[in-house]
Amino acid sequence: RWLFNRAVCTLYAFCGVLFGLCSLTSLTVLSTVCCLKVCYPAYGRCWDFSPCHAGVLLLCIWAYALMFATAPLAEWGSYGPEPYGTACCITWKASNREATLYILALIIFCYLLPCLLILVSYSRILWTVRVSRRAVRQH
Repeated sequence: RWLFNRAVCTLYAFCGVLFGLCSLTSLTVLSTVCCLKVCYPAYGRCWDFSPCHAGVLLLCIWAYALMFATAPLAEWGSYGPEPYGTACCITWKASNREATLYILALIIFCYLLPCLLILVSYSRILWTVRVSRRAVRQH
């Protein structure tokens, strides 16, 4: 069972969601930047990836993750013990319409969309490498 009080449970769940979202969003942004650099080299030359750009992207990643992680703290969704009670996370069993909308938004914007972007980015990179390899073989 969860050994600590409700506040620690909420903090534990908040940190898990925040860092998990930061991780997946970072991978999404990294795959998108790689895709832009590899697949669109003319665009990549116009948009130099500087430390300033990296800082802006990191700020956006953290803001995006914070937006979804703090939503349950603002009563849009909720945090609570997992079914076995040994850890805490998002309460996936929606108790009202707002909680259902939060879960849907989380699934769409924090899971499906990032996974789709990663899949498309790496597919485009592989396709570009394949086309480039064919062009090199012909010469």
